[in-house]
Amino acid sequence: MTATDPALTALAQGWCALSLLHGRIEGHIERALQAKHDLSAREYSLLDVLSRQHDGDGGHLQMKQVADAVVLSQSATTRLVTRLEDRGLLERYLCPTDRRGIYTNVTEDGLALLEAARPTNDAALREALDEAAKNPELAPLVRVVETLKAPVPA
Repeated sequence: MTATDPALTALAQGWCALSLLHGRIEGHIERALQAKHDLSAREYSLLDVLSRQHDGDGGHLQMKQVADAVVLSQSATTRLVTRLEDRGLLERYLCPTDRRGIYTNVTEDGLALLEAARPTNDAALREALDEAAKNPELAPLVRVVETLKAPVPA
């Protein structure tokens, strides 16, 4: 393949379109969450991921799993957890079976904020997708996003 190969150009164009769609969606959600809930899109995502934990086997996530779920490095995730902990939205505690492990739970205030912000997030996502669907380059990607289902845990 060369830099002028049509397949490579199409691949690069597809990647650019996907990146553009992601940026538009994230930006729209970010503005809506900040304006109505003083919450960033990453903060919302972290609260959402952590709120899905449970007390059963494998129900609590390690920091690396949380970082992967919110698409941040472990150090950036730790800083984000600390910020939300300082706001009283999260709390950390030692794993009862492995004193080296630290778990993070969403507090009642965090759950309340998450539930208040969920309709804002969902509406902003819908608005961003509807706007992107008007762009012929992004419309096929919007259709794919709309058909995706959450993966079923193994």
